[in-house]
Amino acid sequence: MNNIRLSPLVTAILLTGCSSAAFAQLGTNLSVDVRSLSMGNAVTADPPGISAVHFNPAALTKIEGLQTDVQGILANFDVKRQFSVPAGYNVFGYSDDPLVCNDGPEVSSDLCTDFKGSVSGDVEYASLYVPVLKKMVDLGEGTPLAAPTAAIAYNPPGSKMTFATAIYAPLIAGFGAENGNAGNYMGQQVALERITYLSPTMAFQVNDELSIGGGIGMSYQAIGMKTDLRFPNELIGMLRMIDEVVCTPFKDNSDIITDILLLGMCNAQEGMNPFGRFGQLELAMEQSLSPSYNLGVLWEPREDFSFGMVYQSASKMRLKGKYHIDNAKAPQELIKGMMSSPTGQILAAILGFPSSVPASESGLVSMDFEYPQHFQAGIKYNVMPDLQVNFDVGWTDYRAWDKFKFEFDRQISALKIAKLLSSDISDTSLALPLGFTSPWNYGIGIEYTATDRLKLRAGYEPRTSAIPDGKRNTMIPINGAQLFGLGVGYRFDADTDLDLSIGFLRSKDSIPANSSSLANQTGVNNILLNPYAGLNVKTDTKVTILGLNYRTRW
Repeated sequence: MNNIRLSPLVTAILLTGCSSAAFAQLGTNLSVDVRSLSMGNAVTADPPGISAVHFNPAALTKIEGLQTDVQGILANFDVKRQFSVPAGYNVFGYSDDPLVCNDGPEVSSDLCTDFKGSVSGDVEYASLYVPVLKKMVDLGEGTPLAAPTAAIAYNPPGSKMTFATAIYAPLIAGFGAENGNAGNYMGQQVALERITYLSPTMAFQVNDELSIGGGIGMSYQAIGMKTDLRFPNELIGMLRMIDEVVCTPFKDNSDIITDILLLGMCNAQEGMNPFGRFGQLELAMEQSLSPSYNLGVLWEPREDFSFGMVYQSASKMRLKGKYHIDNAKAPQELIKGMMSSPTGQILAAILGFPSSVPASESGLVSMDFEYPQHFQAGIKYNVMPDLQVNFDVGWTDYRAWDKFKFEFDRQISALKIAKLLSSDISDTSLALPLGFTSPWNYGIGIEYTATDRLKLRAGYEPRTSAIPDGKRNTMIPINGAQLFGLGVGYRFDADTDLDLSIGFLRSKDSIPANSSSLANQTGVNNILLNPYAGLNVKTDTKVTILGLNYRTRW
């Protein structure tokens, strides 16, 4: 019974944390710079133009005079999610889950007689969180995400100092689906974005071979989400059995004796169902100023070789926002039924259960959130006069997301129940262990100088997942991934360059039934979040990015 009131809020919080982790890895460096995208982001030793503010500030010393960069990047997210039934599927003896079962109300069996097979729950459109409106906006089916950027840099004549600032999006991603989509139980709409709106940066040329640089990034961070809720848990299966088997003889015919013996649960107008919809939740959190800093070194001992390093600091934030939950009738009726019985009231008082479940509830929520630190190093080498190869290795500290702690502006009855189950929970806070890892990745890029004006580029970046196998889910439509890039650079004249790039990221994942505690684990201990308990889950994510960069010197 304690699961009933606990689940909606805990689900919301957990989804929020996981979506952050998911898209941080999915979207990092996909919307920063066009040339870097085509080179597999292996550009630490060869940063492109003013985007060196992000990739290696030291390389700004290669800019002469006044230069401006304007870029436009479009990203299309194609996320397919499939659910299927394994042999022996059931939740506390029930398998008539309407998500995967064709049986209608005319079939009285608790076990499904006609399974659907594979059920699709594909993402249908892109979503963005709009800061001014403080809500998510659907972009419509087939409409890609857009990430325009702008930058300016100045190197005074004869000076070894270069100054720059840029507006760019280190991370932007979001998706949504219409009502009734099978994937809506782990995010009907999700949006995550980090936008750097000011990045004052300075670089200094120490000598002909060595440059150093550093800058401060001032960013906006936001998380938004709307999700349906359901909890196919063994405890709720037991409550369904009590309602349909034990309580059937006493429906509309109860007395004080049955109320005392059965804790009033048989007085509920609607019984619990592990496959039923428990309600819907909307949540948004943001921070307007999230500072960080970048430090870089560039060493160029020869014309055909260079080495670069960059450190991007962590950014610690205090995200604040609001949540709103609409509760379904069944959990309201169960608590109402318990309150109609003297023994139900006593049990609720002893355990500290709420006296009622409201139709809806709202409040304020905040959390300490850390955008992880990142280190990257790489080389550039001309294997032939016209052929350049870049190779980078990088590390991101996703281990900082080992645990998220959420704090509320009031005592939450759900947490009063949950604290009986975990030492990580109090009346006004909840700490969720996620157990992310900090992987190393590499990228490789090739640039061929076809003519004095034309350059051809290609890149490859395999991305190792930071998400443990036991935490994969459809909210995180990616495990390991591969990023491929192609690009063309054309110089119109001595002061004007144009870059055109296309990138393609692909990730396929299979989550067998009962293998993830954030998707499809069965049993009594899947109390937090397993809306697809007992089902096989597959995801297939394709992200296509198209970018254009116009760079000119004045």
